[in-house]
Amino acid sequence: MALSASDLPAMYSLLTNSLSGDDSVRKPAEAALSQSEARPGFCSCLMEVITAKDLVPRVDVRLMASVYFKNSVNRYWRHRRDSSGISNEEKIHLRQKLLSHFREENYQIAQMLAVLVSKIARIDYPKEWPELFSVLAQKLQSTDVLSSHRIFLTLFRTLKELSTKRLISDQKNFAEISSHFFDYSWHLWQSDVQTILHGFSTLSESYNSNTFDQHQDELYLTCERWLLCLKIIRQLVVSGFPSDAKCVQEVRPVKEVSPVLLNAIQSFLPYYSSFQKGHPKFWDFLKRACTKLMKVLIAIQGRHPYSFSDKCVLPTVVDFCLKKITEPEPDVLTFEQFLIQCMVMVKCVLECKEYKPSLTGRVMDENVVTLEQMKKSISGAVSGVLTSLMTSERIVVLCNILIRRYFVLSTNDLEEWYQSPESFHHEQDMVQWTEKLRPCAEALYIVLFENHSQLLGPVVVSILKEAMNGCPTSVTEITPGLLLKDAAYGAAAYVYYELSNYLSFKDWFNGALSLELSNDHPNMRIIHRKVALILGQWVSEIKEDTKRPVYCALIRLLQDKDLSVRLAACRSLCLHIEDASFSEREFIDLLPICWESCFKLIEEVQEFDSKVNILLLHLDATFLNIFKVISPLLLFVYLIAKCHKNGVCCVFIIIMGILVICPLNLCLAFD
Repeated sequence: MALSASDLPAMYSLLTNSLSGDDSVRKPAEAALSQSEARPGFCSCLMEVITAKDLVPRVDVRLMASVYFKNSVNRYWRHRRDSSGISNEEKIHLRQKLLSHFREENYQIAQMLAVLVSKIARIDYPKEWPELFSVLAQKLQSTDVLSSHRIFLTLFRTLKELSTKRLISDQKNFAEISSHFFDYSWHLWQSDVQTILHGFSTLSESYNSNTFDQHQDELYLTCERWLLCLKIIRQLVVSGFPSDAKCVQEVRPVKEVSPVLLNAIQSFLPYYSSFQKGHPKFWDFLKRACTKLMKVLIAIQGRHPYSFSDKCVLPTVVDFCLKKITEPEPDVLTFEQFLIQCMVMVKCVLECKEYKPSLTGRVMDENVVTLEQMKKSISGAVSGVLTSLMTSERIVVLCNILIRRYFVLSTNDLEEWYQSPESFHHEQDMVQWTEKLRPCAEALYIVLFENHSQLLGPVVVSILKEAMNGCPTSVTEITPGLLLKDAAYGAAAYVYYELSNYLSFKDWFNGALSLELSNDHPNMRIIHRKVALILGQWVSEIKEDTKRPVYCALIRLLQDKDLSVRLAACRSLCLHIEDASFSEREFIDLLPICWESCFKLIEEVQEFDSKVNILLLHLDATFLNIFKVISPLLLFVYLIAKCHKNGVCCVFIIIMGILVICPLNLCLAFD
């Protein structure tokens, strides 16, 4: 039986009871709502509860209704064999109702309504809901700030949902939407920038006055609308046009949008410090805005590299980023998220394969210009621009600043290390390396070195020698010299493949590294961790006469008091065992203490990645290289006993059985 307007009081009562903390009240209400989901009119009743003016104060009930509405759309909007679903008449009513309720004051409910429109649009647009975007565009023409903000919220969610559809017909539909909405969104965005900058100017002048307070709410809403509009522009430019990396067709909005986005960043940054104390709400917006603007530029460059390489775009953006990295204003230096995005932009440009000159030749007397030849021509031009932009002097300066400023551990880094050494260790391995300034700087440095290894090799060695001379192995206080040596050690570890031409590992190990490992002062954990990293990274340069001392050094580091040092040693030891030139003869007598240290380490670690590194990588590699002659059954029994004793989850026993014992059986069979 269908639900109607007469069922609204009962529906409201059920939604209210479903929020109760009393199980005897909540559970029957949830059961009744669950039974009503498949009934015709259920979503219409929920929509009436959400939009009821007399229920505006009851945000919790309205929000619960929107959640049930979203779940019903996911389950019943498409026609199913086991259910009649939602009728076409009710769908039409709901679509019209959703497009007529844009002045929702509660942001959470407005977000849910926007999500509802996007979910329905994914199914119904364009066949069943062709008027969706024309209605949205019409309502944008004459609305107040709140309504336009809600429309843009709906538009952003809908575009984001539709951009994920991969059928050719769906992509054509999205391209058509982009052509219709881009100009309006772009003009409104530019207009809002001027409004915001004027408001910020007035706000900074009336710092100690309350005359502007009454306009702050409207200005902030304009800021939020502008940010939504920026996200929409990103969707339209990135997803609304085919990538020019494939078709080499110019994407006009890239040249139009990118310089203006950069100008907006330059206009916003001066207010960063002035709003930090006086206007925290707008200061937070500035942080989000500048970071988002850079992210949009990065996304555009990644999607349309050839259009982005225009002389009015690429040089100015890269030059701006390099200046912010090497010569930041004091306030910008504390704006880590923005600096991270600047580094990501430079890294993406240096890594971009479309900007690297092609080494392929051209067929003689070929009159037709092929796609590959067009790409080669553009790549050659861009390569010349980057060469003139990133001179040798500028590259050396950038390398020095990355090592001397951004590689150096800060007070916050040391505090984080002290509080959680395990998390600090895994910071380097995070997929989201863009979330931390130091790992991001290290990633940029590696790419920079790969592109200019012959130029930067002597520079890095010079910094390393300077740091070692300025901080002898006997120094234990955490001084700038010690932190610089830690940074230089890291720089040398990350690019071992090139520095081996300038630096003898044997001399370095015997002259400095081994002496530093003999110093057990607690502060030396900083250097010990980097020594462990170096011993793992330089594995290919360790000759036969040095292998034994290196193995002993790693075993000693595996017994260090600091958890981060021990995890670094475990990883490096694994790299040695997996190396093709691993010397089983030199390591065999160290195995018992190595194994025992690993099981002690697994008792202390908490994170899953740590346990996997210790069990699946280190021990598996050890078994495969050394214990081929030992019965797999005895190994498995011993492992179960140790795991059970140490309280390790049973899943590790199963995994070890699959990933260790099976390879061992194969090895024994082939032997």
